[in-house]
Amino acid sequence: MQLDVGRLRLLAAIAQHGSMTGAAAALSYTPSAISQQVRRLEAEVGHPVLERHPRGVVLTDAGKAIVAHVGSIERQLEALEVELDDIAGLRAGSLRLGTFPTVASSLLPLAVNRFRERHPGVRLSVLSARLELLLEHLERRRVEMALLWDYEWSRINQPELVLRQVTEDPTAVVVSRSHPLASRKAVQMAELADESWVIRGGGHPVAEVLSRTAHAAGFEPTVSFEANDYQEAQAMVAVGMGVALAPRLALANLRDDVTVLSLGADAPRRRILLASLVGRVPTPAEVAMAEILVAAADATAVRRTAER
Repeated sequence: MQLDVGRLRLLAAIAQHGSMTGAAAALSYTPSAISQQVRRLEAEVGHPVLERHPRGVVLTDAGKAIVAHVGSIERQLEALEVELDDIAGLRAGSLRLGTFPTVASSLLPLAVNRFRERHPGVRLSVLSARLELLLEHLERRRVEMALLWDYEWSRINQPELVLRQVTEDPTAVVVSRSHPLASRKAVQMAELADESWVIRGGGHPVAEVLSRTAHAAGFEPTVSFEANDYQEAQAMVAVGMGVALAPRLALANLRDDVTVLSLGADAPRRRILLASLVGRVPTPAEVAMAEILVAAADATAVRRTAER
């Protein structure tokens, strides 16, 4: 059984005014339109809802049951309207965001703080994972949107995703404070041909960045240490095991005994992307977070430039 809420309300109005004519006048309907709606309601219910008499109408048992519930329905609809207004106004609702470790430890905390300050009523949850798992989380609707990354030679090209570029993340060189190049602001990759290299192990993408960048500069890099994370890589650089490449966002928490050198305009850059599924209408919370992420990325880039 499917009941039309508007017809339920109309029956309650008839009961309130004591006649279909009175309800028609109150609701700006014609009496014939009211009568037609009552017949449709009776067809939906499967029972008469009114007994018609010369002096008016009387509710049947089915009609009385409907009218008894209409007040509760009205209150629930009013509560629903308030909740929907709160969601539209970012006073309620939720947002599930996917991210990856280097963004989660650099750009994202600033964005999370701003989002919570502006929209404290929205429940925000963040899930950090590697790229392949983030794509799965999006596909399985475990998150509404996710921060992803790609390089020029390995673009994300999935037609089911809508991608928005948040920022570009250039690759930089990390050297120890005692390294002969430590006083420099920038370096050319060819100048590092004789260096030993600390890389991320396990087939990490930055190892491919090193290989491609070194080959373009005319040398084969010599690897001295394979690290599990960027903090470990920094520690090995600090004690002279070699130099390292890392995305700038991976260097937000920099050790005091290492320094960062720019590779200039030729530095490989990865795109930081905000992804969602094609065909989804973004919620107000998603729109707000996207704007905050872009603003936070711009602020991070300005601060990084000022520190050079």
